[in-house]
Amino acid sequence: MDINVNSTNRRQFLKTSSAAVVTTAMAAPFILSSEARAAGTSEKLKIGFIGCGGRGSGAAKQALKADSNVELYAMADVFPEKITNSLEQLKKIAPEQINCPPERQFIGLDAYKKVIASGVDVVLLTTPPGFRPQQFKAAVEAGKHVFLEKPMATDAPGVRSVLESVKLAKQKKLAVVAGFCWRYDYARREFFKRILGGAIGDLRALYGCYWSGPVKPMSASEVRPAGMSDVEWQLRHWYNFVWTCGDGLVEQGCHTLDKILWAMKDEPPQKCVAVGGRQVSNPGGNIYDHIEVNYVWPNGVRAFFGHRQLPKSYNKVADYIMGTKGVGTIGEGPQPEITGETKWAYSGDKNDMYQTEHDEFFASIRKGEPINDGERMATSTMSSIMGRMAAYTGQEITWEKALNSEERLVPEVLDWKQELPVAPMAVPGTTKFF
Repeated sequence: MDINVNSTNRRQFLKTSSAAVVTTAMAAPFILSSEARAAGTSEKLKIGFIGCGGRGSGAAKQALKADSNVELYAMADVFPEKITNSLEQLKKIAPEQINCPPERQFIGLDAYKKVIASGVDVVLLTTPPGFRPQQFKAAVEAGKHVFLEKPMATDAPGVRSVLESVKLAKQKKLAVVAGFCWRYDYARREFFKRILGGAIGDLRALYGCYWSGPVKPMSASEVRPAGMSDVEWQLRHWYNFVWTCGDGLVEQGCHTLDKILWAMKDEPPQKCVAVGGRQVSNPGGNIYDHIEVNYVWPNGVRAFFGHRQLPKSYNKVADYIMGTKGVGTIGEGPQPEITGETKWAYSGDKNDMYQTEHDEFFASIRKGEPINDGERMATSTMSSIMGRMAAYTGQEITWEKALNSEERLVPEVLDWKQELPVAPMAVPGTTKFF
């Protein structure tokens, strides 16, 4: 469903969705489904695992470890070997928590629907980002608690769909935890608590970099097996196509943008400009390998973010937050630190942020106090997409313009055998904004 957001502005973006939920709840009380009620400690929770690659298998492992009274009940992927490999790993780690016979191992583009309908209570969504809006929508409508990896979409219609599902999840009292893992890191939680508490004064500028090597390089077209469909070829190389991954800036760099938004109290940027392009040949793919975005907020604060995925180049992931009384830094030393009028470096407990995500996710379900990361995860995702839009078109892009975009990257109908031409690589100044 398309969402009319023509009247949405930066400051209303988060407030409107929250107010709508409260108004609905007050006007029309509802009865919670059995899936949505708080699960007592004696109730076994059944996990449905959708998207069984490496990150997904990690999430499944953490989910099983987070709560002793859960079981892996159903799995889905478009490739059967992904399920087989993942299941072998998980059986070595928690064999007593695996209850996923062949009849609940689903294959295909619609396999996610079968997992959701199989009787599970919790769904882990770790498929490529382009699929997350429709899968999140289906899970929430069915009354399932959801962990979904970042980013949450690859285009603005997808983000708007996610926001509608977030509202419904609140109404149904469903837990929604996002894979923006740094929000669950103890050191960064304490760091941002101090930043937002005024430890460096008023924020003036932010700079973040995510410089890495190529993540999943594209195979040469000549190695494509005869008869392999466009859809299968692109899904086997999903990181190289904008519709499936959103670009490296969106799929990977969104972590840094999420920290920038954290410092800005999750208020969306007003506008941005960007530069970027493709340095290394990527036959058949259509994503950039470097983008630099300059964001500005209504109060004049600016954020500068550089992302690249180039071989044999200097790698670094770091964040710098500059205020009127000091500077907050992540990535220069072993722990986050603050310099200036206040001097501080984190010295508290360390944690596995990936595990903490799931520990707190399942604990919130048990308590009947569901976590909902929905609004902030949508803001961080949309800010990343906004930066890509600016880089691809060469234009200044406002938040309203980005959020209202009608460019649909993900095919509304997808069949395993259909032809799926790849859009040409974007050319700034030539590629149009839609």
